[in-house]
Amino acid sequence: MEYDLIATTTFGIEAITAKELKSLGYEDLKLENGRVSFQGDEMDIAISNIWLRTAERVLIKVAEFKATSFEELFKGTEEVDWGKYIPQNGFMHVNGKSVKSTLYSVPDCQSIVKKAIVKSMQRTYNTTWFPEDGPTYKIEVAILKDVVTLTIDTSGQGLHKRGYRENSGEAPLKETLAASMVLLSKWKEDRFLVDPFCGSGTILIEAALIGANIAPGLHRNFVCETWPSMDEEVFKQVREGAEKSIKKPDMQLIGFDINDWVLKTARRNAEKAKVREYIDFQKLDFNEFSSKKKYGYIITNPPYGERIGEKSAVEALNRRMGKVKKELDTWDFNILTAAESFQNLFGRKATKNRKLYNGRLLCYYYQYLDNELK
Repeated sequence: MEYDLIATTTFGIEAITAKELKSLGYEDLKLENGRVSFQGDEMDIAISNIWLRTAERVLIKVAEFKATSFEELFKGTEEVDWGKYIPQNGFMHVNGKSVKSTLYSVPDCQSIVKKAIVKSMQRTYNTTWFPEDGPTYKIEVAILKDVVTLTIDTSGQGLHKRGYRENSGEAPLKETLAASMVLLSKWKEDRFLVDPFCGSGTILIEAALIGANIAPGLHRNFVCETWPSMDEEVFKQVREGAEKSIKKPDMQLIGFDINDWVLKTARRNAEKAKVREYIDFQKLDFNEFSSKKKYGYIITNPPYGERIGEKSAVEALNRRMGKVKKELDTWDFNILTAAESFQNLFGRKATKNRKLYNGRLLCYYYQYLDNELK
């Protein structure tokens, strides 16, 4: 069956996700805020869930229509043949959001959509009662400026949950954002890469997964695999293909941190992600960091604590980073921080600067691009 599919993203990542989809062979992509739309069948649902590094979820778009009254919302939802997607025993979980719309009460919208889905399924299955003891179907009613979009989530847990991270330290960086940082940096697996504030290792692990061409969703499951409409052979084939396409590159990745417990966690996470052989984790204070290598990449998410007493330490750290950049003048520095005054402290305007969100926190990705080995 052919579906309208949506890869959802955090704001600012859409173009990177679209590039990923293009490299997987998808065309006719439509980019909007926080989403990239494309077309595909069950095989494409499996491919996009297993292979997308920067998307948050893969959704099936079921319907789109205008509604300014509960009656219109009910009618538009009921007109969909939900039995085409949901079996008679499917567990229907409806959630919702409403932005700049006449229908602003999300609980009411969810309740009306659920009633309308049941009404449609009563028609399809010729019954008035549904046990809802089968596979889960998470349906979302999203209303933006009075336009309703109804979707079904195929991913289950967010795609950032790769399955390798047990602990993530104090301020976890989402795996999807870490992968985006690596892809935006233009780093290649034959280049020397350092994260001087590696924490639980997320940036380096994502870089290693990219360098070794390991599909990020290879070792996890997705909710749509429990659906009767999804032939288990499809996911089996995609996983087998992903296993065969893993490379064994000669990579040199180094992570530094000052916290022993965090480094232990990073090593365990890298092991679970099956990339431990590529990453060397060492204890080192950034004030002691230097390198004799002529070319290299730094991709990092340094501490940007705003608690009392932390601010001055963070400012000193950002100044120190600027000094290190002067010494390593042929290196590329890629720094994600929430500190708005970063460029002043660093002592130089970034080559590129973009807004990215880590969860709900607005951050800036400052890129200093001086590496001649492009």
